[in-house]
Amino acid sequence: MSVQGIIGRKVGMTQVYAEDGRAFPVTVIEAGPCVVVQRKAKDKDGYSAVQLGLVESRKVKRVTKAMKGHFDKAGLPPCRVLREFRVVDGAELKVGDKISVAEFNAGDAISVTGVSRGLGFQGVVKRHHFRGGAATHGSMFHRAPGSIGASAFPSRTLKGMRAGGHMGSDRVTVKNLQVVRVDATNNLLIVRGSVPGAGGSIVVIRKS
Repeated sequence: MSVQGIIGRKVGMTQVYAEDGRAFPVTVIEAGPCVVVQRKAKDKDGYSAVQLGLVESRKVKRVTKAMKGHFDKAGLPPCRVLREFRVVDGAELKVGDKISVAEFNAGDAISVTGVSRGLGFQGVVKRHHFRGGAATHGSMFHRAPGSIGASAFPSRTLKGMRAGGHMGSDRVTVKNLQVVRVDATNNLLIVRGSVPGAGGSIVVIRKS
């Protein structure tokens, strides 16, 4: 496969059984179909890549004039999700070509990139695994961070100090996941283990 990746949507998690009866967790990903929206060449753009758009069943609304012109140039209907993938030089790919989950096989090693679940504002115990203080005997120090710096000098909190704050919603890549099963009819990819993101979130699958 000249394109080493595809765009998908996380469906959820379940479990499958091996031939010896062992059960192990898997993630179901609806991968593709995708269409080549733009082709980038090394002589013109400085590198060789393709821009893929995720083909969805629902119609895309609120298309900006810039995006409408981009898709009109390609002669394709608008896609909500676009991602770029590097390809090898001289790859036989052109605008309008389709990429499906059939490009993957059971046993392939893949990397999955997504945005992790947002957890909102969290304290240091949950966010940085601080031990906290005593829970009983009149203690008034339970889940507080404790000292965050000296008072006289430097009279400020140093950069990088672990503190409470927004947790989650980070770009995360999980590497070396194994493809357990490929359902080309329903565009499903069954991957062993968990992948980042909530159900319904967009993920990018690349061959390792």
